[in-house]
Amino acid sequence: MTNPVSTSPPDAGDLWVFGYGSLMWRPGFDFEEQVQARLIGAHRALCVYSFDHRGTPERPGLVLGLDRGGACRGIAFRVAASRRDETIAYLRAREQTTNVYHEVTRSVWLKDDPRRQVTALTYIVNRGHVQYAGRLGLQDQLRYVRQGHGRSGNNRDYVLSTVTAIEAQGFRDAPLHRLAAALHAAPPD
Repeated sequence: MTNPVSTSPPDAGDLWVFGYGSLMWRPGFDFEEQVQARLIGAHRALCVYSFDHRGTPERPGLVLGLDRGGACRGIAFRVAASRRDETIAYLRAREQTTNVYHEVTRSVWLKDDPRRQVTALTYIVNRGHVQYAGRLGLQDQLRYVRQGHGRSGNNRDYVLSTVTAIEAQGFRDAPLHRLAAALHAAPPD
């Protein structure tokens, strides 16, 4: 399967948005439907130092990004065409505060019909950005998540809320679940 990439959302019609982290549990925009979806060619990873939403430059947190390789299960949200521009503006204000993500459109396959493919707006990590953390071990992840607190709250709640949203969709994300278990075992700071 190929996964075409473009750098801007289609100009007309309903907008699909692929959520793989906090968008799954707090989309923040109006949508017509949500469907479990799978994106191929990138995987969910705690690979972004958060200097804003879940940390500061002095005490960074750690948030999710789509990093190259593998596949990612998440949620595709269909937004009415009449709300397209306001939704894109909202997502840019939320996701692009430090430009650590590339805004792209990617093909996603919807769970309700595996042959049903849509083009969805999503955010892929920019590996060349100073906030790109790469692959960190569990102890490093735990340290950043425990210290992280930004304008959207503490990093621990972000990780645990994402794990809860993943479980509500009926699947698991092994690395996030290991981190969640470690967070439950360690008292909050």
